[in-house]
Amino acid sequence: MEQLFGARIRHPTNPEGNEKGHFPSWLRTPLPKGENLYQTDNIIHEHRLHTVCEEAKCPNRLECFSKKTATYLILGNQCTRACGFCEIGFSKAPPPPDPHEPKRVAESSKALGLKHVVITMVARDDLPDGGAYHLVQVIKAVRKEIDGVTIEVLTSDFAGNFEALDGVIDESPEIYNYNIETTRRLTPTVRHKATYDRTLKILSHIKKRNRSRFVKSGLMVGFGESVDEVCETISDLHDAGVDIITIGQYLRPSKNKLQVKEFVPPERYKAFEEYGRSIGVLHVYAGPFVRSSYNADLVIKRTEDEFSATR
Repeated sequence: MEQLFGARIRHPTNPEGNEKGHFPSWLRTPLPKGENLYQTDNIIHEHRLHTVCEEAKCPNRLECFSKKTATYLILGNQCTRACGFCEIGFSKAPPPPDPHEPKRVAESSKALGLKHVVITMVARDDLPDGGAYHLVQVIKAVRKEIDGVTIEVLTSDFAGNFEALDGVIDESPEIYNYNIETTRRLTPTVRHKATYDRTLKILSHIKKRNRSRFVKSGLMVGFGESVDEVCETISDLHDAGVDIITIGQYLRPSKNKLQVKEFVPPERYKAFEEYGRSIGVLHVYAGPFVRSSYNADLVIKRTEDEFSATR
């Protein structure tokens, strides 16, 4: 199967691969221009909010900000976990949730003109409910502020607290996203506390509750996983009831994080998309710059179209 998905492109620090310091051509994009970029940045900071775009050093930040969209990061910008891939700050005891944050997220979303609002969160293992109640308040505030808005949440696993999980599920976000991040073999290296099997159990539970229009999950490639391992993960997610799968290139955000082992070529992402469709996944969105919430408003529209086509 490996040969069917294209040749492996090694990381430039690997002597078998490219010249050191050079990214392949498909990882180079022009810088976006326009006033929207600065307007988005000003609105976010005027409302004293965090975005995963900035805190996680997302390569799509400028592009998304230029389209007046962003992914909110609630419950602060300090996570109680230290995953090997993530640049978000770490703290064993972050500040308590800000009771005014839900209102500020809602007002900021309205100022940006968002019709599809994506809300993610840091893991808050210091809180009894992992921050679930606070997330619910954000969802309520956004819906109160914006008529006809659709909500996408990207949550933690709430440390396996299914009562807390159910509290968020009961709010019926249109898309419920919880990322598996990587393959089974690499999970202990890539993730700090979450496990592969518990992730599948959580996704299956979300699907069985049937309160969200679509269930979504995503993973990164470039950690040294094999094609077979990625396909196994796609299959496992499908079996768990996941409707939307995102797959993107892992890019090392700083020297303290896991090294990139491979730059995955564009044609392999297309093959992953085709494999997902062949086994019945409703929508697979894969590419070098794809991230969990990248083009989220377009993804929900495409998934709706694909869902309608299967009826």
